[in-house]
Amino acid sequence: MTMTVTTAPCCWGVDDVRNPHLPPWRRVLDEAAAAGYGGLELGPYGYMPLDPALVGGALEERGLHVVAGTIFDDLVDPRNRDSLLRQTREICAMVSALPVPPRAPGQRFAAPYLTVMDWGHDARDYAAGHGDRAPRLDEAGWHGMVANIRAIAETARDEFGLRAVIHPHAGGHVEFRDEIDRILEDIPAGTAGLCLDTGHALYSGMDPLWALERYWDRIDYLHFKDIDAAKYQEVMGRTIRFFEACAEGVMCPIGDGAIDYPAIRRFLEAKGYAGYITVEQERDPQSAGGSLADVRRSRDYLERAGFGQVPAGA
Repeated sequence: MTMTVTTAPCCWGVDDVRNPHLPPWRRVLDEAAAAGYGGLELGPYGYMPLDPALVGGALEERGLHVVAGTIFDDLVDPRNRDSLLRQTREICAMVSALPVPPRAPGQRFAAPYLTVMDWGHDARDYAAGHGDRAPRLDEAGWHGMVANIRAIAETARDEFGLRAVIHPHAGGHVEFRDEIDRILEDIPAGTAGLCLDTGHALYSGMDPLWALERYWDRIDYLHFKDIDAAKYQEVMGRTIRFFEACAEGVMCPIGDGAIDYPAIRRFLEAKGYAGYITVEQERDPQSAGGSLADVRRSRDYLERAGFGQVPAGA
């Protein structure tokens, strides 16, 4: 199998860069390397310095690569276009200047990627996971979001040669099956791919294996996480923001939750998936003292489950 397992700063609670409790970015690199990972994502815009010499040197010291940058912002509002494209250019310039992650034979597109996620809508955040009551965009809002995603993806592709991948995310306007189906119809494969996240799929009510099968032809990159089944059932009975549920522990180390990773491994092996899989476990940054143990636990489980070694410096 030609899969490389990496991780992401959200495992240390890094999602909102305004949060005063975020751990230093060098600590995240230290612990990602200590847990045995060879790579990680850049994290949300504004977390790591957009200084390729500084960050590149820190990565090289630890045997790490950056496999993706992230747009995590309001993709709906047309007035946000200038900010979105500024972020796109700055992130793409940054990751393009870092050492290039190895490309596996059969990998559809080379890393690093640009993961693109909608975020910042209170009504959707409080309805995360509830497809029956989550408000949908009207036609103008939907077409505005499509136009923003196209602009981001085309900028990444045409100016930097990077592949943008749309990431369905709990609490955003691309979360549920109907929205994923529609966004993949409205944005062609030549413009952007899909980053399927097993945890967000389950949180939205989809079986992750079913989702992998349904969207296989568009998947360029994968995120793995796991969900505590009892906690998930409990938070689904409340009105709660997605990251508040994460702070309460709805996401757990891989192998401790409800997702059948041996079945996913068999599926990916049969399909010949090649490339990167990023482990995530959203949490409150104030509990980041447990992050190293958890990311190590996830890595060790995936190795035992047949995903192979996680090569240092991969």
